[in-house]
Amino acid sequence: MAGPRSPKDDTELTARLKKLGERLGALAENERRDRDREDSARPRAAANPAGLARALRLSSEFVAGIVVGGLIGWLIDRVAGVSPWGLIVFVLLGFVAGTLNVLRSAGLVAPPGRSRDKE
Repeated sequence: MAGPRSPKDDTELTARLKKLGERLGALAENERRDRDREDSARPRAAANPAGLARALRLSSEFVAGIVVGGLIGWLIDRVAGVSPWGLIVFVLLGFVAGTLNVLRSAGLVAPPGRSRDKE
């Protein structure tokens, strides 16, 4: 354990803590000002409906892939009588196809027959 502290140590510690608090306060104020400046420079989502339109398009492509896969699987089950394996396999394939379509639409995967190196 440390020995007893003198009043001089306490005043030095208090002064250091006060300086640290002032510096932290100034840094927090600068960060808040920077964040406010960035927020005011950024366009609002309500002013730009293109983001909502893109989100709806991507989500509908994803859901459509799953639904189409499910329908094909259900038809195969009815025709071939292999229930429920056709539905299971084609729902999974529809999920993969929907995910791939979303990635292509978002520009993260090259369209079929075209590599990203050629761009």
